[in-house]
Amino acid sequence: MKKVILASGSPRRKELLEQIGAAFEVYPAKGEEVVRSAVPSEVVKELSLQKAEEVAKAYDGDVVIGADTVVAVEGQILGKPVNREDAMRMLRLLQGREHQVITGVSVLLRESEKNICFAEKTNVHVYPMTEEQMEHYVDSGESMDKAGAYGIQGRFAAYVQGIEGDYNNVVGLPTGRLYQELLAEGVDLLSCGQKGDTK
Repeated sequence: MKKVILASGSPRRKELLEQIGAAFEVYPAKGEEVVRSAVPSEVVKELSLQKAEEVAKAYDGDVVIGADTVVAVEGQILGKPVNREDAMRMLRLLQGREHQVITGVSVLLRESEKNICFAEKTNVHVYPMTEEQMEHYVDSGESMDKAGAYGIQGRFAAYVQGIEGDYNNVVGLPTGRLYQELLAEGVDLLSCGQKGDTK
């Protein structure tokens, strides 16, 4: 049995892996994030790899999964808002237009000493929003710990016109592609490991 570790404290990523029936343990990465690129797809791959490598050094796992998600509009990266004003700024940029949600995933495989690293992109179309609607959403508190200041699986769904691509990717982890990428390396994520404690 292979021990699978999710190197992320995101409750949404945890739920997505549980949803497909994966057994894993959670050990969130805590290190400082170092970004060398300005290209959104490269940024998320860099950060996901840093998280996976940090946790792989500290904990004994056969399959270590790191992930990082950003929202990008016209190439501009939107991370998590630092305060209410920042959340409003992000929503003003996103409302009434299309943007991209990009998740980088890095998986370290101990047995084969291989690394899987990819970025998945989903286009999201947002309805026009009034200042009042944006303020009401930010006041709900839902936007503060999410890239781009919104969660598609929450109240913001009222403003999502449609998506092109993987919905789970927007939530925080493209589980279908992750599973298929691991299968291609001979690892069946759904027959690995035992579910353990969150650290």
